[in-house]
Amino acid sequence: MRPWAVAAVLLTLGACARPAEAPVTYLSLDCAQPFEAQVAAIRGQAHLNPAPDDPAEPYSFMSSADGRTSYLITRRGAPGHPAIMMQVARGADVLTTGCPYGDKKGYDQLHAYLDGLKHWTRR
Repeated sequence: MRPWAVAAVLLTLGACARPAEAPVTYLSLDCAQPFEAQVAAIRGQAHLNPAPDDPAEPYSFMSSADGRTSYLITRRGAPGHPAIMMQVARGADVLTTGCPYGDKKGYDQLHAYLDGLKHWTRR
């Protein structure tokens, strides 16, 4: 086959290929937004898996399918409520950020709890 013919075939095949899917990204926290508005925006994201609600826990959890991004949203009765926490895995590290809309002492308690989970292992 002539070189120009090979190039034409490759160009034709390339035109038929599916475009690469954009990587899934998740909203960063914006503590300037009101609590309810930010909760609605987080819950409205595609590709998040909500954990089943446990009536004994005053939190809602949502995580990405790959487990690298997670959100915790407090419910009435949780320390620091209202508050939103986000954890993002970056290599071997996990970065915890959050928005303390309520009691700062309760928020700090919640933040310490989540940071402690990063080092938890099942025995």
